[in-house]
Amino acid sequence: MNLTLKVWRQANAKAKGAFETYKVGNISPDSSFLEMIDILNEQLVREGKDAVAVNKGCRGPVAFDHDCREGICGMCSLYINGRAHGPDDDITTCQLHMRKFKDGDTITIEPWRSAGFPVVKDLVVDRGAFDKILQAGGFVSVNTGGVPDGNAIPIAKEKSDESMDAAACVGCGACVATCKNGSAMLFVAARVSSLALLPQGKIEAARRAKAMVAKMDELGFGACTNTQACEAECPKGISIGHIARLNREFLLAKVQD
Repeated sequence: MNLTLKVWRQANAKAKGAFETYKVGNISPDSSFLEMIDILNEQLVREGKDAVAVNKGCRGPVAFDHDCREGICGMCSLYINGRAHGPDDDITTCQLHMRKFKDGDTITIEPWRSAGFPVVKDLVVDRGAFDKILQAGGFVSVNTGGVPDGNAIPIAKEKSDESMDAAACVGCGACVATCKNGSAMLFVAARVSSLALLPQGKIEAARRAKAMVAKMDELGFGACTNTQACEAECPKGISIGHIARLNREFLLAKVQD
């Protein structure tokens, strides 16, 4: 496959970014999208050219984030041809294969666009805001003591299944990137819901909901207007039904004040 790539290049959060156009050839349809970017970077290094003429602080290979390349960590957060993680459903970018494109295609590659995710360099954004939201309340405080028996706390299967579905969120930020308001509600809802459904999460439920929503607002994420774009692009298929649960938890916490 021969492709034209329009890649966003930006030296840092304060620098002015721009798209740069590159040509890559002989790309196997079985290559992953990240492997294709690896090939592009090898080409840029081999050619020894400045990658960006208008962005003097951003030369050489294209910076992009990745780690596990197994769809587990969510770091491979790219906006590809107008879709978070690219033209496929229920996958992260590292699980996207080049067979989803056609020979001769032009592919536009951008970082997440959100005030809450400032650009570090090129396609890399700082998603530390999600860590701060989790630190605000996405945990349970327990005295672990000895290892409890697995059946000591009975939990209905439908509840445990729903909790595990919410816990499948990898915190990639696709929900924020695809939302017209830049809302982090689906991420926060998944974290709150995964604990709210379990007995272990009931003790701190009120404090958790208020603290995480307050931190989300403080970090500049937008409000939810229920367009369902977040659910449509979530690589783990997290349901917006969890947002309804977050709203209930939050309102109940406010009533209890």
